[in-house]
Amino acid sequence: MSHFAKVLNGKVTQVIVADSEFFQTFVDSSPGEWVQCSYNTRGGIHYSPTTGQPDGNQQIGFNYPGVGYSWDGTGFAAPQPFPSWMLNKSTYQWEPPVAMPSDGKPYAWFEPNQEWIEVSSSTSP
Repeated sequence: MSHFAKVLNGKVTQVIVADSEFFQTFVDSSPGEWVQCSYNTRGGIHYSPTTGQPDGNQQIGFNYPGVGYSWDGTGFAAPQPFPSWMLNKSTYQWEPPVAMPSDGKPYAWFEPNQEWIEVSSSTSP
């Protein structure tokens, strides 16, 4: 079984699991094209479904898409999370203008200042 994304005007509208032979007899009454995608592909790397580690298999579409993802004929990209983030065309992943600190603390992106702010781990009552 394979995964396929239905794309209309560059946007994913549906994702299904089907045998490729399914499309030989399938009559789709709504517009759009079906594009094969891979559940185990993220950032242009194919991962083993059993180990979760890169396995060297061919990636398809750079990322596994969801409804609302974009498709440009090469890769699937999630919706842009913030206006300042840029799409890396090597991975089809969105990247912030400033790298998140790597000190192990939890951070959230604060778009008005285009910076990462530390998120408190305590919860308020």
